[in-house]
Amino acid sequence: MMSTMLAAPLLLLLLVSCHPSSGAPNQSSKEVPISTNGQPFPWDLMRLPRSVSPLHYDLTIHPNLTSLTFTGVVRIQLEVHEHTRTVILHAKQMEVSNVIILAPEGVRPLQVLEYPRFHQIALVSDSWLIKGRKYEVQMEFAANLSDSYHGFYKSSYRTSSGEIRLMASTQFEATFARGAFPCFDEPAFKANFTIQIIREPRHIAISNMPKLKTVDLPGGLLEDYFDTTVKMSTYLVAYIVSDFVSVSRTTQHGVKISIYAVPDKIDQTTFALDAAVKLLDFYDDYFDIPYPLPKQDLAAIPDFQSGAMENWGLTTYRETGLLFDPKRSSASDKMGIAKVIAHELAHQWFGNLVTMEWWNDLWLNEGFAKFMEYISLDITYPELQDDFFLGKCFEAMEVDSLSSSHPVSTPVENPTQIQEMFDDVSYDKGACILNMLRDFLTPEAFEIGIIRYLKRYSYQNTVNSHLWESLTDVSKAKWFSGDELDVRAIMDTWTLQEGFPLVTVEVRGREVRLSQERYLKTDDPSLTEGFLWQIPLTYITSASNTVHRFLLKTRTDVLYLPEEVDWVKFNVDMCGYYMVHYAGDGWNSIIKLLHHNHTALSSNDRASLIHNIFQLVSVGKVRLDTALELSLYLSKETEVMPVTQGFGELVPLYKLMEKRDMGFIVDLFRDLIDRQEWTDSGSVSQRVLRSYLLTFACVRNYSPCVTKAQQLFKKWKDSDGSLSLPVDVTTAVFMVGVRTPEGWDFMFEKYHQSLQMSFRSRLKTLPCSPSTSRMMEQSLHGQVMKTQDLPDVVVVIARNPHGYKLAWDFLRSNWHTMIKKFDLGSNTISYLVNGVTNQYSTREMLSEVKSFFGSLTEETGSEMRCIQQAYETIEDNIRWTDSNLPLLQNWLNKHMGRVVHEDL
Repeated sequence: MMSTMLAAPLLLLLLVSCHPSSGAPNQSSKEVPISTNGQPFPWDLMRLPRSVSPLHYDLTIHPNLTSLTFTGVVRIQLEVHEHTRTVILHAKQMEVSNVIILAPEGVRPLQVLEYPRFHQIALVSDSWLIKGRKYEVQMEFAANLSDSYHGFYKSSYRTSSGEIRLMASTQFEATFARGAFPCFDEPAFKANFTIQIIREPRHIAISNMPKLKTVDLPGGLLEDYFDTTVKMSTYLVAYIVSDFVSVSRTTQHGVKISIYAVPDKIDQTTFALDAAVKLLDFYDDYFDIPYPLPKQDLAAIPDFQSGAMENWGLTTYRETGLLFDPKRSSASDKMGIAKVIAHELAHQWFGNLVTMEWWNDLWLNEGFAKFMEYISLDITYPELQDDFFLGKCFEAMEVDSLSSSHPVSTPVENPTQIQEMFDDVSYDKGACILNMLRDFLTPEAFEIGIIRYLKRYSYQNTVNSHLWESLTDVSKAKWFSGDELDVRAIMDTWTLQEGFPLVTVEVRGREVRLSQERYLKTDDPSLTEGFLWQIPLTYITSASNTVHRFLLKTRTDVLYLPEEVDWVKFNVDMCGYYMVHYAGDGWNSIIKLLHHNHTALSSNDRASLIHNIFQLVSVGKVRLDTALELSLYLSKETEVMPVTQGFGELVPLYKLMEKRDMGFIVDLFRDLIDRQEWTDSGSVSQRVLRSYLLTFACVRNYSPCVTKAQQLFKKWKDSDGSLSLPVDVTTAVFMVGVRTPEGWDFMFEKYHQSLQMSFRSRLKTLPCSPSTSRMMEQSLHGQVMKTQDLPDVVVVIARNPHGYKLAWDFLRSNWHTMIKKFDLGSNTISYLVNGVTNQYSTREMLSEVKSFFGSLTEETGSEMRCIQQAYETIEDNIRWTDSNLPLLQNWLNKHMGRVVHEDL
């Protein structure tokens, strides 16, 4: 699943995802569970027993898009592993009836007991089911189509003529298949599925596998029969009933790729179809395992909570994740679409073919898919690469530097805890530690190891150690003969403990003293004790551009340089998931280098130095004025990663100040801003940088920028929106345009009319306006703006100095509606909680936030990790403000005139 918030470039700067936390595993309820009919329920654990497992599901589903209900019949072939009289499986909020067992001795009815707390039903037989035998159970079921974004849910869209059309689609990850049909809804219960769907002739049905035939039913209905799937987990089952249309192509390996979308938008699918063909062929070759299904569909769903979902053979996406209009979409839109397709198609191997045993190792799915975005796009779309991967490691560190973080592999039991695993730690940290391991083992050894892992465990379930064994075997056999390399011993330190190391480096002549500790934003030093990592260190020096390697296994160590050097830079290109502090005179020598010859280091190295030094201010290792001194070199910077990282560190400092005058930042980047053309020329990273800089300059009221944006907005408005603006500058132009009531009304009207997805996504991220509250209300009710866009709208408003209170009040008053719609523990809820609260820096606001979240119950979210993270972030902001605000103001008073402008 692509867990994403689709924000405009400016928001990369302003929005930082946050993520949730799990309580203790709920192994067992304390009292005997009682069924809904008053009888004792025969099972008291949240996890299903292993006495019976499914082999095959025969599933017929009949959705009614008029009554918004569905009915169905499922027949499950079972294998019995221990004598038993009960079959325990999942069903949630549905009526189950006419349950029978088809046994060798004949057909007989089964009693059904329900235990809603664990979403379980028990099918009770009056005679024993015998170990080693196979049986079939059959049941009928009925339920309402869900009005959230999970299970079998309804979605709607508006045609170009204004007609509202309905459809039904599935989203089963992580624990929502049980809301669509009775099933063994845990990833290790893999089975084959044969699906039939009953529909009206005006609709089509698609599912994981190709359609074999359609038969006529009484009453003018049709029934589609789909081929049987390969062996897979329930969360990957998918089906859609809609009036979508499609375009198709075949890959070099003979797989039919189709993109499905609403009829009015099918012309925006060309890029996605090309990308899907290219990427599926790439993975087929890279993994050396043929894609096992005859087809791969990609469907653009009008209502969709996450970014996308990897259902085997039928991947589903937000419309913004698939639809691209070359005239209206930006370079970063294109990159975003390529990334999300790369992610979901990587899952067809990592996740679908080989699946984690349980959700505690979700990172084996998500970390890998996130990592493979980077590997695959580097080869298939080199022109789209913009070093985005580095930003993912910084985002993961943001969450991982709090004491409420969690290990990459964490015990989870209940559905809320499982949902909370879909966070920056599983996705981004997972990807970053894989990248570190690949860099350490060499890309060749790494690729051979993962191919071995995928081949060894195809159609099975795995745990962490299976991956490390496959990689250790290769490393011993081929690349590290003579060295005892224990990949598991190294990687357990990165996956089984939370947080990450801070490596302190002190150079004394040729001697380099190293020490490691946990980097943690806290004023309780005891929380950093007891952590030790095996760290694959890399470094370059003023005397040698060769990357040197050293595995730091102990708390302290010493390495020796062949000669004395002017500077040393550790964690080359930030390939490692750790921060570095240069003690003694170390930071001064780096600052000197950046001021006199910054291109001696790569742009990733420069971005990581900016990131590290400002993070070290937060924990009192470096003085703020030292970090600000380093930032002055940015007046000469032209690369996207260091520039955006500079903004990412400097803007929040101003947000903690009362007046929030960002003149210093505008001054620092003025030369670079002035050199930006208001066109769509240049490479992807130049275009991303242009959009970013011009948007920032307009938000900060830099007058040359505002004037140009006003002129372009007037021309666009005078043409009634028909004028084609340069895509890269539209966010800046619209941001200025909506500052007047007329401009806002005009924009809102255009939003209402537009079928163009990237245009709509830019409008939803415009900040405060005359109609801010109306915008949030309309998103909540999904009238003009879709409810899926509500989180972005609320978070953007929270970022505005005039809107943060509005956003907080809105979050509180609509909390219960939102947790029902977006689901407790979801990435969306944590993004909202963090996005609305993470710039608060006063004890009054901390107390208000604690008062609201403290009043919740466990059912309404009190145990979520993101609430702890919100408290910690505000406490960290208060500490930072107390110790650094006077220093910041003094430094600015002294240095406002010092920013150097040169013709570069």
